[in-house]
Amino acid sequence: MIRGVIFDLDGVLVSTDEFHYLGWKRLAEEEGIPFGREVNARQRGVSRMESLEVMLEKAPRAYSREEKLAMAERKNRYYCEFLAGLTPADVLPGAREILRALRARGLKVAVGSSSRNTPAIMEHTGLLDEVDAVADGNDITASKPDPEVFLIAARRLGLAPGECLVVEDAPAGVEAARRGGMAVFAIDAHGLLADVPCRAASLGGVTVEDLLATPCRTGK
Repeated sequence: MIRGVIFDLDGVLVSTDEFHYLGWKRLAEEEGIPFGREVNARQRGVSRMESLEVMLEKAPRAYSREEKLAMAERKNRYYCEFLAGLTPADVLPGAREILRALRARGLKVAVGSSSRNTPAIMEHTGLLDEVDAVADGNDITASKPDPEVFLIAARRLGLAPGECLVVEDAPAGVEAARRGGMAVFAIDAHGLLADVPCRAASLGGVTVEDLLATPCRTGK
C-alpha cells in the first residue's frame, strides 16, 4: 500500500535544466572544451562531479583533483546566479496541484533530490510549504542511482521503502528507486524511460489515481 510519494525536484517539479546547461557551457568555453546540448543531455540525473567528468571527456588536457573541485564550484556559482531569479511561477504545470491533492488524500509527500541546491530552489519557488520532508545532496554520500536519497526521504516521512512511490524523470533516478525497493512513476518527456509501466510527459493532468494505479505499485 502506497502511503507516501517522493518526488525528484529538477525536471519533475521545477525545471532548471537550461540553467545547468548555461552554467556548464560557460565553464566549458572558459576552459576551451567543446560542449553542446548532446553532452549536456548525458549529465541529467547524476551528481555534479559526475557531470564534470562527462564534460571533461573532450578536454584538451588532464585536470588534477583540486582543479576539478574548483571547476565544479565555479560551475555551481554560475548556476546559482541563474537560480536567484526563480519564483513560484517557475513551478512546472500540475506540480503544485498534485502535491496538494496527495496531501488532501492523507498521503505524505517528500522531495528526494541529489542536488545540493535543493534548499535554494525550494525556497525560491515556495515549494517548502507543499511537502512533508526533504532529502537532498547535502544529506547523502552517494548520488543516484544509489538509493540513499530516497531511503532518507522515506525515513523522514516515517515510512518503509515499500510504502513509497517515487516520481522521477531520469534513468539514474528510476534505478535508484528500484534499488531502494520503491515503486516508480516516470516523467518521460524525452522518451528515455519506456521500461517504466506508469509514465507521463509531465505532471500536468496527472491525478492521484494515476499515481496509485496497480501497474505503478507492482511495476507490471
